[in-house]
Amino acid sequence: MRLPEVRIERRLHRRRWLLVAVPIGSLVVAHLAIAVLLLLTGHAPLSTFRRLFDAAYLADGALGNTLISATPLAFTGLAAAVAFRIKLFNIGAEGQLYFGAIGASGIALVLAGQSTVVLVVALVVGGAALGAAWGAIPGVLRAFLHTNEIITSLMLNYVAALVLNYLIFDSLSYWRDTSAAGQVFPQGKLLPDAATWPVTTIGSVGIPFGFVLAVVVAGVVWVLYARTRFGFEAQVIGDSPRAARYAGMRTRRKVVAIMCLSGGIAGIGGASQMGDFRHVLDARGLQQANYGYTGIVVAALARYNPFAVVLVAFLLGGLENAGYTLQSADFPSGLVGVMQGLILFAMLGGELLVSYRLTVSRPGRRAPVSAEATG
Repeated sequence: MRLPEVRIERRLHRRRWLLVAVPIGSLVVAHLAIAVLLLLTGHAPLSTFRRLFDAAYLADGALGNTLISATPLAFTGLAAAVAFRIKLFNIGAEGQLYFGAIGASGIALVLAGQSTVVLVVALVVGGAALGAAWGAIPGVLRAFLHTNEIITSLMLNYVAALVLNYLIFDSLSYWRDTSAAGQVFPQGKLLPDAATWPVTTIGSVGIPFGFVLAVVVAGVVWVLYARTRFGFEAQVIGDSPRAARYAGMRTRRKVVAIMCLSGGIAGIGGASQMGDFRHVLDARGLQQANYGYTGIVVAALARYNPFAVVLVAFLLGGLENAGYTLQSADFPSGLVGVMQGLILFAMLGGELLVSYRLTVSRPGRRAPVSAEATG
């Protein structure tokens, strides 16, 4: 007996209702799977979900901590979205964020004694410049040597991590604390107080300057792609490089420029880590956070829309913040990680149904022709 054939076919027409129904359905499936997991581990699903929501958004100080967790994800998500929208797969936001942190902390130490306004601007410019420079490397290799930017940008993440470790652990660099304590326990120099970025307080919620800056960057990216010639040419290059070259567009320059823009945004994310939260070049902390890789997931879930990137980063930041809050002896970090993974897996898996559909054909019969194909 032959089994029915199941095939995955590309949708000829994307239905708008799927753009809403698929994410909602994915969340429902993820929460059902999490409920089963919680029952198997001896936890009440409803009370756990309520605790998660309270810890992410409603508890005292929860919303501010969620914004703190969301800020680096917003920057790395925007960095990935900028490149992915023209089919440049920048996997190097992780390393670009490292170099942004290096550049921002270095310029803050050089300009110690200046005013807060000067230092805030300097941190942003320094982080963006070094992040853009690191992003330019895979861009130049792709544009002029036709190398695969996925491989080069990914490999450069490891190089950036080695540079970061060298500056703090393996040398007496300008970034390393050379005091007696720093000689025993290697660490970066503490940034001057004036380099601390301001926090806007609305009610009892503290909004970090980095998150506000991420929203501004999202607006700039949207205008750039939707309302400028640069964005139009970038879209044409992404859709058809051959047509772009035939039309006289300078595709090589655009590829390098967009990789620089992507790296610069990730670099500002590194600067926000210095100015908003860490105030010291923390090599181990930056590497353990994996902001760059999570940003790729954020960009994919947001379908590369810059404003949606900020929203998804806020939601994932809440999930991350709630996970830290709930960790305890009876609720281990591994369980929190599995819950986060189930949500991300379901959301990313569900995105497949927006562009593809499953068809089942009975053995011995001709596969049915869909209405999409005949229409």
